Amino acid sequence: MVVDLLLIALAITLDPLPIMAFVLVVASVRGVWKGLAFILSWLSCLVVVIAIVLALTGGHPPPPKSPPTTAALAAKLAIGVWLVLYGERRRRRLIASRSRGGETVEEPDPDPVPASGTQLTSQMDRTSAWAAAGLAVFLQPWGLVAAAATTVVEADLSHISSWLALSFFCLLATASLLATELYMVFAPTAAKARLLRLRSWMEAHQQQAIVVGSLVVGFWLVGKSIYQLTS
Repeated sequence: MVVDLLLIALAITLDPLPIMAFVLVVASVRGVWKGLAFILSWLSCLVVVIAIVLALTGGHPPPPKSPPTTAALAAKLAIGVWLVLYGERRRRRLIASRSRGGETVEEPDPDPVPASGTQLTSQMDRTSAWAAAGLAVFLQPWGLVAAAATTVVEADLSHISSWLALSFFCLLATASLLATELYMVFAPTAAKARLLRLRSWMEAHQQQAIVVGSLVVGFWLVGKSIYQLTS
């Protein structure tokens, strides 16, 4: 369970889409407070999903080969297959786009703040903290969260290791957002320029990151589920 949760949490925290959106949130007017609302909403989603699963299992993993265990493994297998297919589809579209010359990789903008980032940040200035919280729910990678939910079924709350694993999962899945928020708190001027440049770079490489993350996590879940179902 621990390895599965750590791998899924790493894929969540490195997902480029939430990070790119969060950079715009914290770089806007009152961005620190909006960022805090985003993080709390993000964490709440993770905690609620974990709490629902633990409420269903009573905090104790079902016996091996029992119907609940088999159902959880089957669900994990299905999610893994979906991630593999999704990643492969994205990979083929990326290759096709490159072959048509539809994607160009540009050098980073030498200006402190990219023009596109400035325009999007000005739009984010008009949003509220509640809107930032709703954005966190919308951008949550629910496929990966569902994969984590099927893994939490194995948690045994009578052992401190399970509590630590679940806590570390939530922390790691939010680590990139927390690091960005703290950077804005302690060095707002430098952070805004650098984060917007980072967002510009990520925008040019987000497809590759999504493909790698989807395929790695997908193949891991498929292999682990098949092994557990057949052993």
